[in-house]
Amino acid sequence: MKNNTSSNMTNWIGRVDHEDGELGLRWHQKVKEAKSTNQDGIMLLGFACDEGVIRNKGRKGAYAAPQVIRRALANLAWHHQSDVYDGGDIQCNDGDLELAQKQLGIKIKSALANRHQVIVLGGGHEVAWGSFQGIARYLQSRAVLTSPTAPPRIGIINFDAHFDLRNLPQSPSSSTSQSSKQYGSSGTPFHQISEFCHVQHWPFHYACLGLNKGSNTQALYHKAKQLGVLHFDDIEMNLLNLPQIKQALSEFIEQNDFLYLTIDIDVFPASCAPGVSAPAVRGVSLDIIESLLPDILKAKNQHGESKLLLADLAEFNPTFDIDNQTARLVARLVWTIAHGMKSNM
Repeated sequence: MKNNTSSNMTNWIGRVDHEDGELGLRWHQKVKEAKSTNQDGIMLLGFACDEGVIRNKGRKGAYAAPQVIRRALANLAWHHQSDVYDGGDIQCNDGDLELAQKQLGIKIKSALANRHQVIVLGGGHEVAWGSFQGIARYLQSRAVLTSPTAPPRIGIINFDAHFDLRNLPQSPSSSTSQSSKQYGSSGTPFHQISEFCHVQHWPFHYACLGLNKGSNTQALYHKAKQLGVLHFDDIEMNLLNLPQIKQALSEFIEQNDFLYLTIDIDVFPASCAPGVSAPAVRGVSLDIIESLLPDILKAKNQHGESKLLLADLAEFNPTFDIDNQTARLVARLVWTIAHGMKSNM
């Protein structure tokens, strides 16, 4: 089968409390199927893909995540001030990850052009390269680049146990240097973004919070230093250090015109998030990450517009979940992000 896009509203079912009227509504009663005429809302897009995880030698299963997340979201109480639209899934079911990422970028660009803020439900963390392509396409089409010396400053904030800055390996099927081709994976998206920014003469502003030092080589830390990456290890992500982390994150937000938030669910402890490709022995607690989200969600530019264009959630793997525990965690994060995106407008 080829890569394709699907839209399926059948996951939006849940409890109905008629006796409570409008105050008793839940997500399944409010989410609408996306149409080209929709504007000024939040757009949900799914990225049904685990090809990048497979290439990165991880545990297969993230492909099913977008639909499972929708089912977990469906019954949550509605407390929002904006329309939410479901734009369906980009499906990578033929191994052509690069095409799927390009298709996701096109859909994101279209949604942003219609004045939506976007939440992407992954999928492996290869989703990040597709997400960034969408942001880049949008900013280029908006003619934000008024001169070569004034490129857009896009701040990438990644809560993750891994840098995902790996160099792209050559295809194992390539027999000569002339026929070799580089293939991305769930471990390479921020390397790919940094390379894109280098070619475009854009600054590469990347913050990675929650790193498991035992899962990131010295080479990755060295590369992060060369690229000027702001980072904190999981052992640093605690209440004692929270003021220092908030200050560093605030300065990072301030120096950027736009923000892209990405959350790899493997940043959480395995006791909280068992359903991931690479479970964390330690991880970062939900209360720490939740305490950092408001500064990201409420950040505004000089025109009073939200800096946050897009958020995505990656690496949820329903195959290894226990009692939908991880699905509920991801749904809560989507709920929180959606609420924060529009409540501060």
